[in-house]
Amino acid sequence: MKQRIITALIAAAIFLPVVIYGNLPFVLMIYLLASVGLFEALRMKKLSVLSIPGILSLALLWFLMMPSDFFSVERFLLSKMEFLLLIVLLLLAYTVLSKNKFNFDDVGFTLLSTIYVGLGFYYFIEIRELALAYVFFALFVIWTTDSGAYFIGKSMGKTKLWPHISPNKTVEGSIGGVVCAIIVAIIFQIVVGFDYSIFTTIIVAALLSVFGQIGDLVESALKRHYQIKDSGSILPGHGGILDRFDSLLFVLPLLHFIHIFLF
Repeated sequence: MKQRIITALIAAAIFLPVVIYGNLPFVLMIYLLASVGLFEALRMKKLSVLSIPGILSLALLWFLMMPSDFFSVERFLLSKMEFLLLIVLLLLAYTVLSKNKFNFDDVGFTLLSTIYVGLGFYYFIEIRELALAYVFFALFVIWTTDSGAYFIGKSMGKTKLWPHISPNKTVEGSIGGVVCAIIVAIIFQIVVGFDYSIFTTIIVAALLSVFGQIGDLVESALKRHYQIKDSGSILPGHGGILDRFDSLLFVLPLLHFIHIFLF
């Protein structure tokens, strides 16, 4: 626990000021985090980021994460979809060149991992561009969901939520996490003066809390499938980048879509 707290304090001291400042340092930090996250994902499948498929997936990751305003003028010959198709064709061609040492399943895993990590972090950039308040709203919802689920689950949890994927999570903890997230979201809305009404804030917070927990379970299922404890070890006591950002990778795209729908 001591190691977790120390790591969390150091990470927050580096991470939060850059998020608050925004601009190029923030974008570069998100690119770095996403690159490490992709490295962790590929390593689960025993694929090297320094291989040809790894380099192609990294190129796709960086291209997918380019902010939308980069495409407002004609800077690129290819759209994101066209570039994705090009990488698909190159990866499939490499299955032949490697004589199926890199096979069709590896192509699927590489592409899905790149899209999962790339789009999740891309929406981090988009949400920050929208407003800093939305970033902190998402962070507070996730943090309070995690804390509420942990403490309420530990004290009151009896019914296992999904024992085959995450044995320690309980239904009571999950519900408690959602309730805690709603309470903190209401306080956030009152103090910060958020764009949403109180009723909308409650609905949005509940949705984000649930999807954040789903993101956590998805990462747990992935690690259990590949029989690893943590996605990485870059954050002592916490694991890897994917271990810490698994909820955000689900929450930020959802928050972006909700905002588009409401406004």
